[in-house]
Amino acid sequence: MTRPARDDAVPAPAEPAPSEQAPTGPAPADAEQVQARLAAAARASTVGRVAEEGVSWPAFLAAMGGWLGIAEALLPGLLFLGLHLATGELLLSVAAPAVLAVVLLVVRLVRRQPISGALAGLFGLVISGFIALRSGEGVDYFVLGLWTNAVYGTGVLLTMLAGWPLIGVIAGLISGRPTAWRRDLRFFWWMQGLTAVWVGLFAARLAVQLPLYLAGAVEPLGVARLVMGVPLFAAVAIATALLVRRQLQRTGAGGSAAAVPPAAGPVTDPASEPAAPPASPSSHGEFR
Repeated sequence: MTRPARDDAVPAPAEPAPSEQAPTGPAPADAEQVQARLAAAARASTVGRVAEEGVSWPAFLAAMGGWLGIAEALLPGLLFLGLHLATGELLLSVAAPAVLAVVLLVVRLVRRQPISGALAGLFGLVISGFIALRSGEGVDYFVLGLWTNAVYGTGVLLTMLAGWPLIGVIAGLISGRPTAWRRDLRFFWWMQGLTAVWVGLFAARLAVQLPLYLAGAVEPLGVARLVMGVPLFAAVAIATALLVRRQLQRTGAGGSAAAVPPAAGPVTDPASEPAAPPASPSSHGEFR
């Protein structure tokens, strides 16, 4: 009877268990790149640019996209309103603004300027025109704007409820302290208040324009859209930027030991700062 041959081969090393493998996730360099891009976007916004550079016509004009940006925001609405008043022809009234937007887009291409905003505006005009032509009602040309204001207002309100008000996020990014600003209770409530102003802007647009839409008042709705568009936006943006700039100069985007309200959630700061004690209940609603 023969014995089975002995296997003297050295067994291959076992594959490491999944838990023993190197953890996967975004590298620190990737996180820094994301933060840098967010900071650049915050600085490029109207509020961010004016808050950093101060109130000046060149800074505001650049934040609005230059003269072309203002033209893209105002002229299509003016053209629709004028043609609808003069002719009553819906097809002409919705087609002319879209053609004008294409012309302005070509101008940007010739000048080699960014076209993302112009493309978004053109897309909105095409969708608005399609909705109006499909229903046959000129008032439906403005329905997309009503939905846009409702979505924007809801989104900004959610940032407040989450304890990360949008204006505070912008202020933190442009100051280089994306989370530490929440440690200063006074600064935090200022940012909540300024963000609430933007919620109020979107709500005011809906409060004025929605009844006009339901009443089928095309021309009054068009005028309201123009008045509550760029002019109102510019006024609120400049006021917001001035107050953000003042608060940044006062506090450096947060340096107090006071904590944010518990309802806003835990605060984590990558900087080596001591944890802040809980705020007293009497200060939760304070706004100075």
